[in-house]
Amino acid sequence: MIRQTDLTVNFAGIKLKNPVLTASGTFGYGHEVSDLISLSKLGGIITKTITLHPNNGNAQPRLYETDYGILNSIGLQNIGLESFIQNHLQKLYKIGVPIIVSIAGQATNEYIKIAKILSEHSIISAIELNLSCPNLQKNIICSDLSMLQSIVYNVKNVLNIPVIAKLSPLNADITKPAFIAQEAGADALTIANTYPAMAIDIDTYKPKLSTIKGGLSGPCIKPITLRCVYDVYKKSNIKIPIIGCGGISNGSDVIEFILAGATAVSIGSVSLNSPSNLITIIDETYNILKRKNISSITDLIGQIKS
Repeated sequence: MIRQTDLTVNFAGIKLKNPVLTASGTFGYGHEVSDLISLSKLGGIITKTITLHPNNGNAQPRLYETDYGILNSIGLQNIGLESFIQNHLQKLYKIGVPIIVSIAGQATNEYIKIAKILSEHSIISAIELNLSCPNLQKNIICSDLSMLQSIVYNVKNVLNIPVIAKLSPLNADITKPAFIAQEAGADALTIANTYPAMAIDIDTYKPKLSTIKGGLSGPCIKPITLRCVYDVYKKSNIKIPIIGCGGISNGSDVIEFILAGATAVSIGSVSLNSPSNLITIIDETYNILKRKNISSITDLIGQIKS
């Protein structure tokens, strides 16, 4: 008997028509490519990270394509919270999919202030806390477990929508910050961010990036991030859902992350190469389930066999 194929998932109380989200940082503010693809087909949109005030980011050069991925050192360039609300929020709302706003701050109080202001806008489905950007001139926030706890706890206290903690893969044991984020009130986790890396021009002897090191993304990081998702999902005291993020390029990759324990995925580098890849990946995921006669993608969450 051939059963109907269903891609919908319930992610932290948010109904997604499919598990494919855009990853923060690679898709602009989320609506700019509406003339290129049908954004309404996406599971949801995660915006580029917004800070309280406009940020020019790092100096050029800050992007370099490697053989198997992309090095970036953008440095959270963005127009700031006020301009984002005035110029982008309503355009995002008109797309008709859940909108998740990624935010970052210099300290706990900035995260709280941004969250308070965004809480006034009911069209936002969730907030993703960027606690793990590797290309700023400071330590990764979620490496400081007490700061991680403080930010998640205080932001959650001013919001009535889901809070997602985006963690770094660089923690020796990623399950520790995952558990602390959960205990502080996080409704979900994004695992993970990019990996610090570098490249050198052999003619000039200079780094390819102005900051020397940047964040590596793309297909090369998928096996490492997949392991991180698996580790967190298998930890019995971590109960909140996971967005898998790292190197996803096709429908098979989506299924792998779901099997490892993700409820949804966010896709970055391949959408930067071509926004239409997002739609292709959704279609490929659907076709895999249909071919295997699997009625719901949720039946596959964490179903890796040992």
